[in-house]
Amino acid sequence: MEVGSGFINVNCHIVCFEKIKIGNNVAIADSVRIRDSDNHQILSSGHIKTQPVEIGDNVWIGIGVTILKGVTIGEGAVIAAGSVVASDIPPRCLAAGTPARVIKTDIEWEL
Repeated sequence: MEVGSGFINVNCHIVCFEKIKIGNNVAIADSVRIRDSDNHQILSSGHIKTQPVEIGDNVWIGIGVTILKGVTIGEGAVIAAGSVVASDIPPRCLAAGTPARVIKTDIEWEL
């Protein structure tokens, strides 16, 4: 696990089996969950139990967000409260929902 700078708030759960990388100036709100593994094997072809998670620089992750294995969140992105991130989120966008999807592009934010 690699952690840059920023902050991680209370009640967060980060479960790293192989690789989670969190960039610089990352704001992680409370009750966020980040996992790089399913913790178990599904006995079917093509199932991959563990995949890396990468969170770019200057990312804001809202309260109660869940980030699942194999996800990359691009630099400058914002993930709205309560979202479940199951696929990649491009840089400088606002993503929301379950599963999270891009709802606004070309955004900027600051602490």
